[in-house]
Amino acid sequence: MRRIAKPMLAAAAVVLSTTAHAQHAGDNVAVLGWFHVAPKDSSTPLTTTVAPTPINTPLRLPNSFTSPGTSLSTNNANTVGLVFTHFLTDHIAVASVAGVPPTFKLYGHGTIKPPGPAGALGSQNLNDPATNPIVQSVRQWSPALIFQYYFRDGDAKFRPFVGVGVSYNWFSDIQLNPNFVKATQDDLGSVIAAGAGKPGATQVSAKASSSWQPVFNLGAEYNITAHLGLVASLTYIPLKTTSSVIVKAADGTELAVSRAELKADPLISFLAVSYKF
Repeated sequence: MRRIAKPMLAAAAVVLSTTAHAQHAGDNVAVLGWFHVAPKDSSTPLTTTVAPTPINTPLRLPNSFTSPGTSLSTNNANTVGLVFTHFLTDHIAVASVAGVPPTFKLYGHGTIKPPGPAGALGSQNLNDPATNPIVQSVRQWSPALIFQYYFRDGDAKFRPFVGVGVSYNWFSDIQLNPNFVKATQDDLGSVIAAGAGKPGATQVSAKASSSWQPVFNLGAEYNITAHLGLVASLTYIPLKTTSSVIVKAADGTELAVSRAELKADPLISFLAVSYKF
């Protein structure tokens, strides 16, 4: 009996050591996986602000005008994501979310056209396929900190969770479509520059505002072993940014800025492998 008991006790110890699957207070979990970012975008019409120039009065060109029917939109993107989670208790964890910033394109719709006689002299057709996407590439940075609540017992294999947190969002490496830049310089930009008495080719650039936004998160983790697991989650960020196209004279004087508020509101799917240590 003693000879049988020892192997049975040893086997039981191995089983117990491999069935402590889930997470407990003090545990750290590193998660590496794939983000799919799907914006549910909408946009306000573009509003153009024009610097006061001598040509404005005879052309009855207001200092600011909105072009009905104009808007901006963007595309889906995929990237690699990294999440580091620390369990404060068996049920409450804090997660820091980072990864390779995804790259997006920005498409324009409608026509920027000044009201009155000025509209006959210069406009900007955003529907032209040759100039779309107007932004060929822009990187979005959205590091986040999320507080999560894990359901079920700390030793359960399958643990759903919900979370809420905050992210800081900004954009970099904005690459304008060269065809869009040239069309702006040749049409609307040249008219505004001539009216301002600023000869020479205009400069065209773009920017997007940064912002703090809340983050809402839900998902589940399935613990395969004491260290390895699978994670699936869905995250929503009510993200909006003010996108601007700026036209400057050859000497750097700002002549006009067209702005629209783009509500990206992305749904972010995440599939990943986790490692607990």
